[in-house]
Amino acid sequence: MKELKPFLKELLSLPGLSGYEKPVHDVIAKTWEPLVDELSTSTVGSLQALKIGAREGDAPNIMIATHMDAIGLIITQIVEGFLKITQVGGIDPRILPGQPVTVYGKEEIPGIIVQPPDFLLPENLAKKPVPLEHLLIDTGLLPEEVNQLVRVGDIVSFATTPMDLDGDVIAGHTLDNRASVAALTYCLSELQHIKHHWNVWAVATVQEEVTLAGALTSPFNIQPDLAIAVDVTFAKGPGATSDLETVPFGKGITIGHGPNMHPALRKALKQLADDIDMPSSMEFSTAHSGTDAYALQIVAEGIPTALLGIPLRYMHTPVEAVAMKDIKRAGRLLAEFIARLTPEFAETINWEETK
Repeated sequence: MKELKPFLKELLSLPGLSGYEKPVHDVIAKTWEPLVDELSTSTVGSLQALKIGAREGDAPNIMIATHMDAIGLIITQIVEGFLKITQVGGIDPRILPGQPVTVYGKEEIPGIIVQPPDFLLPENLAKKPVPLEHLLIDTGLLPEEVNQLVRVGDIVSFATTPMDLDGDVIAGHTLDNRASVAALTYCLSELQHIKHHWNVWAVATVQEEVTLAGALTSPFNIQPDLAIAVDVTFAKGPGATSDLETVPFGKGITIGHGPNMHPALRKALKQLADDIDMPSSMEFSTAHSGTDAYALQIVAEGIPTALLGIPLRYMHTPVEAVAMKDIKRAGRLLAEFIARLTPEFAETINWEETK
């Protein structure tokens, strides 16, 4: 396959808001095609890739879910050539003013997000962060040109360029969760020369940011015996230093611990990380994780599910940051775990015995 960092940068340069994932879907499919035996697309748009295991006959299935959708914006109104917007997925409006964006109208149109001067805002907003309903996109076009090219309902994505930082760190928008897509791609590459008994279903899910639709639907087609969701998680950074709410940056992946994650899988992944001297930490959640892991666990009769996290700074901003070594660590742990799955593994686990 192509080098991992250029592939990730390509993903970060693509649109693919929740519900509009086709541009990124097609690039991932092209990259995964030589690494797997079958490719398909679910009814709601998730990319499903099957790598067949070495066991003959009815082999068990493991599903790895990494969501490919992104947060972004959508046009709600056109006023004298300016575009009013609302959010797709969770966005803090404080990070929006001054951001470059791309408007996907009849053609791709560059724009910037602007805010009115303080004296034109309601008095109660003076010297405060400007709410989303007062922000606008300026494309530089005349009103009649905007009306010809843009419609209410057109989507808008961040247009920041991926950037290399020191320490082999990459920054940009949409690392949540295309960093995990890159990790899964690394896993598939590793599996090209590792024997594994289980069938591996690599799934780039859709709409995680808004509905969990991809993770709620693909398991009905795949019927996995086990599932692992891979997502980003909150890394320590400015104003976020609590050991209870954040994890170290660039110092290893996280393994989910809580009612949303099967304790036998959590224990097995932690033991494996220790065995191969891979740094990791536990990430605790007292309810469901807010990731695809929640959807996977509750589908149909319930699927034993684990959650791996890649530490990320500046979540849901155009300058998210991830250490490349943590992406590779996640991919390697997945590959090692899959390689060590015996045909009988799924039959040996239950919730009680791991207490």
